[in-house]
Amino acid sequence: MLIFMLSAWCIQAADITPVSDAFKAGNVEPLRDRMSEEVDISVPGTSCKSSGDGATAILKEFFGTVKITGFTVAHHADKNESGFFVGKLATDKGEYRVNITYTAKDGKLRIQVIRIE
Repeated sequence: MLIFMLSAWCIQAADITPVSDAFKAGNVEPLRDRMSEEVDISVPGTSCKSSGDGATAILKEFFGTVKITGFTVAHHADKNESGFFVGKLATDKGEYRVNITYTAKDGKLRIQVIRIE
């Protein structure tokens, strides 16, 4: 019983709520401190590896081209100190699929990949 409880405690998923809330609001500011030093980012019209600040700027530019009407997380998985989630971003120009990969170290989530398709 103790082993099961300990295992369940160690597998606890990272808190992605601040990231999903930022997408829901179309607000990049809460993401600025959650970016890795290098981020692989892909949004319609742009695909590159960039610094965290560069990725934030690219995302801000994308958010400026659409009116966001909602964001829902469709799938979320963690393994050891990394994880990913897939979401649906509803906008006035249609729905986009969002894939985010991250690391979680010392309780801090760091975004490594953002793909908006």
